[in-house]
Amino acid sequence: MASTAKDESLTVAAVARRLGVAPATLRTWDRRYGLGPSGHTQGEHRRYNSIDLARLTLMRKLVIAGVPPVQAAGQAMHLNDENISKASFIELMPNEFEVREELVESLMRAAQAMDRQFVKELLAAEVKKNGIIRVWSEVIVPSLILIGDDWAVTGSGIEVEHMFSEIIKSILQSEVKEITNAKNSRPVLLACVGEETHSLALFALQVALSQMDIETQFLGARTPLEAVVATVKRTAPPAVFLWAQISRHGDIEALAEIPAVRPAPRIVLGGPGWYREGIGFPTQTPSKQKVVHVDDLPRAVQEIIHAIGE
Repeated sequence: MASTAKDESLTVAAVARRLGVAPATLRTWDRRYGLGPSGHTQGEHRRYNSIDLARLTLMRKLVIAGVPPVQAAGQAMHLNDENISKASFIELMPNEFEVREELVESLMRAAQAMDRQFVKELLAAEVKKNGIIRVWSEVIVPSLILIGDDWAVTGSGIEVEHMFSEIIKSILQSEVKEITNAKNSRPVLLACVGEETHSLALFALQVALSQMDIETQFLGARTPLEAVVATVKRTAPPAVFLWAQISRHGDIEALAEIPAVRPAPRIVLGGPGWYREGIGFPTQTPSKQKVVHVDDLPRAVQEIIHAIGE
């Protein structure tokens, strides 16, 4: 974010619109913490320049993240042309969220504020630091559950869910590793069955496997059963992972359609859509493929590793 103090001249109203805060909030930060406009022209109101805007932007992000306002203001006041150009806002924030719940709470505040860049930077930094399996289990899934619960209770916030999901999808797609020496000679098949559109878990699994040099055939959302059948026939995958978020898409009886190939693939079922009260999961399909159901990303990875013989 390279900038100079001369390339902006903004009013209170303009800065408030950029940051998504009330003008009264900016005046309070000016009065209490000295985070006010530094530009001044004789006979005119004081104007915010680029350094002012950067400081206020960091202030807002830190407050959203749960940093006390006095501490946030102190960090923001230390910004200047040099350290703004060298660091992203995420790098200027506290190094570690020791309690993972605090990180989830920060993400939720940022998501509710529709602060897309903050959410993206924080999630990307977490994935880079801790890996997709840990971040998916400890951060992304709890956040998605909270967003879904809030929508179920209030009937609002669908725009937050869409924004959050698209950010996660973008990050996951960028994290897929290009494999030059795959551990498996035949790719693992990944698909959302039927009309299932909830595909984030599939992207997370693809990333986790790619980082282990396991090649996949990614069919993605809304994969018809005929496409799964055709792919199994043509590629004889060592494992087939089928995701169903919604119960009407998790048709256990449809597993009978998966053709018998040699060697028989392991069928791994993921997602709550496969659950049926009082009905157990089959241990194999009519064509003798082994069937397992997994509840989380680590178990899905483990089953696929086992299937390819690692």
